[in-house]
Amino acid sequence: MRTYFLRSFGCQMNDHDAERIRALLEDDGLKRVESVDDADVLVYNTCTVRRSADDRLAGHLGEAARVKALDPRRLVVVAGCLPQVEREALFERFPFVDVALGPQHLRELPAALAAGRQRGYFDGEGALSGELPAHRERPFQAWVQIIAGCTNACAYCIVPTARGPERSRAPEAVLAEVLALVADGVLEVTLLGQNVNAFGNDLRGPGRPTFAGLLGSLDAIEGLRRVRFTTSHPRDLSDELVEAIASLPTVCEHIHLPAQSGSDRILAAMGRGYTRDWYLGRVQALRAAVPDIAVTTDLMVGFPGETDDDFDDTLRLVEAAGFDAAFTFVYSARPGTVAATMPEPVAAKVALERVGRLVAATQAQSLRRRSATVGSTVEVLVEGESRHGGQTRGRNRQNVTVNFAGAAKPGELVPVQVTGATSTTLRGRAATP
Repeated sequence: MRTYFLRSFGCQMNDHDAERIRALLEDDGLKRVESVDDADVLVYNTCTVRRSADDRLAGHLGEAARVKALDPRRLVVVAGCLPQVEREALFERFPFVDVALGPQHLRELPAALAAGRQRGYFDGEGALSGELPAHRERPFQAWVQIIAGCTNACAYCIVPTARGPERSRAPEAVLAEVLALVADGVLEVTLLGQNVNAFGNDLRGPGRPTFAGLLGSLDAIEGLRRVRFTTSHPRDLSDELVEAIASLPTVCEHIHLPAQSGSDRILAAMGRGYTRDWYLGRVQALRAAVPDIAVTTDLMVGFPGETDDDFDDTLRLVEAAGFDAAFTFVYSARPGTVAATMPEPVAAKVALERVGRLVAATQAQSLRRRSATVGSTVEVLVEGESRHGGQTRGRNRQNVTVNFAGAAKPGELVPVQVTGATSTTLRGRAATP
């Protein structure tokens, strides 16, 4: 039996695509292995949103080159966003790669392997990866892609090039997929899209679906216990969606709402389409409707032209919004984006100093938010054993990892009394009925 090794980088959409890659390979008769040395086919599912992802990929492809030199019969496949952007140029950088295909063309993977020694970029019939079969990591959780691509064209972002414009799935197809997943034992689904709350905006005709309407349809499915979604664009956070989060029992009290900056000047240069005050107004509407909601965000420092005053505005945004957690990163230029041609780059030393201050501020705030839950009882969906010996790990409805003492099986929903907190996790013990 042929074997394959799979390494996936990047966002939840790539995790979702990796499930489809596993299904395509295993349905084609391949068995998964955990070491590149044991694999006949090496697959790297790539991200190219940030320079750091490219750098990590280069290191892993060095391992692929090593094992292929030992046995040239091995096939090396690069899938995902990087080949969608670079296409045939990828083979100039990595001449030992046999097959490249973008996220819209995962359907072509079996045919690409069959023709692999011809070497090339495969761009056959495109399809949303949500329309392909999947092999899930956990039987009780599933990713469900509802929209692909993005049309916002933020100045720093390569996603529209890598994944194309927004394309929503038919709501009936999403509903049918979730019904089948629940019948197969799934308790929690996470709806995915580069801009998930833009679902339906590209569909035409009477009764155009909305994201809030889709959430309402999913909430009615018997046996479905939790619905999550990511990632949301602040500009598309409607009052209808806020009300859906507040009123639908299955929709979890968590939203990831990337702010990127607290400076109106930088937000305009980024092409984000909103102001600092508008963003804070949306956060306030969420907290008023859903008092226990967790709001997480992305924050960028070092965008071209960012001054000390601009950065201070971001620090003030962090304090005003009261984020539960934040992913902070330094801007990196992506070839082909508008920002890559902008003047006034921020010196690396300055950007690193700023991101250090931002990390300290967001972690302190996260600790305050987590600590406020100590003494309460939260519902935890058990995912497995904790890294802390003898404990169990799961997530609460706010998407926070909870490590707790007490016997529970993966897939169980258990009440946990919170006894302690860090900036990223909670700890506790299973509550007695």
